[in-house]
Amino acid sequence: MNGSETNGHDTKIVTQHRLIGDLRQVIENAEELLKNTGHYDHGLYHTARHKLAQALAVANEELERCEEAQLARMIDATEARCRLHGDRDGEAKVLRAFH
Repeated sequence: MNGSETNGHDTKIVTQHRLIGDLRQVIENAEELLKNTGHYDHGLYHTARHKLAQALAVANEELERCEEAQLARMIDATEARCRLHGDRDGEAKVLRAFH
C-alpha cells in the first residue's frame, strides 16, 4: 500500500471502530430503557416497547456480525504480517498480533 492507501485504510478502520462503539452504546441505552419501562405494559407503551425490543434484537445481530468481521480482518492482517516477517513459532505470532 502507498501512503494515501494506508491513510484511507486507517481512516476506514477508525470509522468502523467508532461505529461499533456507537452501536454498543445505542444497544446499552435501549436495554436500559426497556428495563426501566418494564412496568409500562399497556397501549402505546406496549407497542413502543415491542418495536424497541425488535430493533434491539436486530442491532445485537448487526453488532455481532460487525465484531466477527472485525476479528476476521485482524486475524488476516496478523497472519499476513507473520508471513511477511517469517514468524514461525507461536510466541512470535502472538507478539506480532500486538504490534
